[in-house]
This record gives sequence, structure tokens and C-alpha cells, in this order.
Amino acid sequence: MEPRGIFRNISPIDHRYSLSERAVFDALAAWLSEEASIAACVKAEVALIIAHLRIRTKEDLPPERRSLLYRIGESVLPEEVYAEEEKTRHNIRALVNVLKKRVPPELAPLVHLGATSVDILDSSLAYRMKGCCREVVLPALKGLEKRLCDFTEQEAATPQVGRTHGQHAVPITAGFAMAEYVSRLGKSILEIGRLSADLRGKLAGAVGAYNAASMLVRDPEELEGLYLEELDLKASEHSTQLVEPEYLLRLLLEYNTAFGIIANLADDLRNLQRTEIAEFREGFAADQVGSSTMPQKRNPWNSEHVKSLWKAFMPRALTFFMDQISEHQRDLSNSASQRFMADYVAGFCLAVSRMTGVIEGLSADRERCLANLRSGGGGIPGGVLAEPAYILLAKSGESAAHELIRKITLRAEKEGTSFAAALAKEPEILMRIGKQLAEMGAVPQEDPAGGAKVWFENPEYYCGLAVKKARELAGKFRDLMN
Repeated sequence: MEPRGIFRNISPIDHRYSLSERAVFDALAAWLSEEASIAACVKAEVALIIAHLRIRTKEDLPPERRSLLYRIGESVLPEEVYAEEEKTRHNIRALVNVLKKRVPPELAPLVHLGATSVDILDSSLAYRMKGCCREVVLPALKGLEKRLCDFTEQEAATPQVGRTHGQHAVPITAGFAMAEYVSRLGKSILEIGRLSADLRGKLAGAVGAYNAASMLVRDPEELEGLYLEELDLKASEHSTQLVEPEYLLRLLLEYNTAFGIIANLADDLRNLQRTEIAEFREGFAADQVGSSTMPQKRNPWNSEHVKSLWKAFMPRALTFFMDQISEHQRDLSNSASQRFMADYVAGFCLAVSRMTGVIEGLSADRERCLANLRSGGGGIPGGVLAEPAYILLAKSGESAAHELIRKITLRAEKEGTSFAAALAKEPEILMRIGKQLAEMGAVPQEDPAGGAKVWFENPEYYCGLAVKKARELAGKFRDLMN
């Protein structure tokens, strides 16, 4: 086959990302490339030879003979298979013809014996997807999760304003905000591990009823089990010509779930880097350029890039659902579409790699976080403490607590004062709230009103269990990733 320059490739995965994310690309190529696909099909054919020999001899193969067969299989080149396919117009038959010429003559009749093409294709695909998940996807995800845990723990006590509907809510911490993603992504990673371990193969023949194998051996399911054992797989509980598609579908959908979580994180990080917020900042290399015309720019381009990858690949989940359907025992409507699964897994891994880099270089501006929390977001300074004022006043026995505090916030807004200052103008309410704080040990018993005034000038005191939850989740999921 003619060599082709990298910049003649059509997919950006094969030029832009193969250069900028070389380690990721090389790791994925070992499982997802056309070379890897052909190698896995050859491996499956060799596994079938070994299964036949084990059935015939009623014992395992000597390690040296097994190794020899796999070495023979590894000598088959994609170029040979493609050249043969020009004659056969059938990819698996081409591969079989090439392999038959490689193995010892007495074993040639065993190549592909009792199998249909999809026994090889579906089993080798499951083998590749399981291996890719174990060797590439899960390590990358766990690496990202551990870095999220580190950042969560590092900023567990950094006060930050909570935000709902894009508006300032009550205080949290920067670590607590990140702990959301630690928890969500961590659970998805565990599910990906479980689902990938349960991918299935088959050797059930053209319609799944073991017709061909029943002509060869007394127990076709034993032959299937020995074949799949070589590929570290179990048999699909029921097969047509295809493995039940839901095993792979569920894994791909969980990938898509994790992809969405990472895109959600990217979007949050992008927004927190806005000039008017500026609480987080991505790392920026010394020679890096943010804009071709505005030299001062430091754009959150990596976070934006992760979201952009998600936009490109997330919709492909629709194709995964469409590939779930095949007429009767099989049609070929998934033949082309399923080939692009490799692109999806690559896009997902590229996003994981990019987000890992973001988190590695991410920093929180603690002073800015505190300033934004105290500012009231351009509304009422300290206004985020209206909630505890209302809660404590109601706890003291005031049924109209919400309305009374709401009026105080309106007065603060009208007069341009802080919430704490407006609250101090209501000494009776301040005293009742102060007594509740004193009972909690939050302010001195001897001066509850004065203590309450100070407390309401420092919204960072009102963080609930944010610090505790952040540290607990960081510790829990770091352990689970190990």
C-alpha cells in the first residue's frame, strides 16, 4: 500500500490530535486502528484453532505451541489481507486465506472451521473494546479522577459563593464545587469498569443456533467456551448471527455519560474564568498566545476545547442506539456505522486527556473567591446570608421570619448598604438571631447581638458541611480509584 503523509489524512484525529496528543493516539491505535482490528481478528482465528485442538486432544496446549501459533498470527500484515480482499470482496474470507498459508498444513483445515464471519468480528471487537477500556480508557479516567480529588482536597476550605440560575446563592467552598464532579465521574468510572468486564463474544454460527459447530463436536458450547477463553471473554447468553448488542451499547452509553460529566465540568470551569468572575484560572505556558490580535488575552481554551469535543461526539450515541436493531438474525445495516465507534472512543479519550491537563494546571484565586462571596454579586454585599437570618429567626419562633428578612434585604438594596448593616438596624431581630447563634456556639453568649453582627459580616462562616463533604468524597474516590 502507498504511504501517505499525515497531513493528507481526512480525520483531525489522524493529524491534529495524533501530533498534539501523541501518547493518547499511540495508546488508542494499539486497540482501535485498522491494524489492531485485523490483528484482533487474526487472534480470534488462532484462538479457534487452539479451541479445536484442545477439544481433540482433551488437554491444554503446551505453552510453546500456543505461543508459536500466536506468533504465526502476528506475522499476518494488514497489507496482505487488504490485497487478498481485492480478490475475495470479503474481509474475513481474505484474512482466512492469508492465515491458511501461514499455519502448518495440518492445521489449515481448522482455520475458521465452524465459524461465521461475525463469530470472529463480534468477538474480536469485544476483545478490543475490553482491552482498550482496561489499558487506555480506565487508566486515563482514573488519572483525571485522582487529580480532581487532589484539587478538591486542596481547596476544600476555600470559601466560594454558590450559584444557582447564574445568581449568587449561599456559600460553599471551591473544593465542594469540585467534589460534585469527583462524585459523579467516580461513579461513572466504576460503572465503566463493570460493564467493560462483561463484554461478550460468540461462536454460535450463522443464526446463533450452533448449527455448524454441532457437526464438529458433541458439545458446541464447550468449543465456544474454549474459543472465548483465549480472548478473555464469556459467551453472549443468546446469539443470533450477532452478539446481543446491549453489552456493548451499555458500555458506550456509560462512556457518553462520563463524557457529559466532563463537559459539564469544562463548562463550569470556563465560566469561572470569566473576567468578571476570575475565581479559577487554567495554566498558561510562557510562550502561549491567547489571541492573534489581543496580546493580553488568556482564554480558557482547553476547557472550551473539551466542551467542543463533546459537542462533536455526544450525538453519536444516537447511532449506537440505531445499531442495536438488526432484522431477524442479522442484516448489514451496522456494517459501516459501527466502524466509526473507534472515532467516538478516541474523541472521548482526547477530551479526558485535555481535561486532565486543565486540572493539573488549574489554580483557584482564593482572594477573588472570598471577594466575590462578600460582594453580593453586584446586589447586596453579604446578601447571601439572608437565608440563615430567616432560618434562625424562624427557629426563634417568628412565623413571619421570611417576610421580615425579605424586607431587610429590600432596605439594604435601596440604601446601598450591606445586609449585615441593614440587619443591625433591627436590634430586636438581630438579638433573637444572635441568641440562636449563641446556642450553637457560633457567637459569644455574653454578647449575642454583637457577635451576630460580626457573623453576618463574614459570609464565609456559613458553609454548612461543604468542607467535610469535599474531604470525605475526595478520600473515598481516591481510594476507589486505587
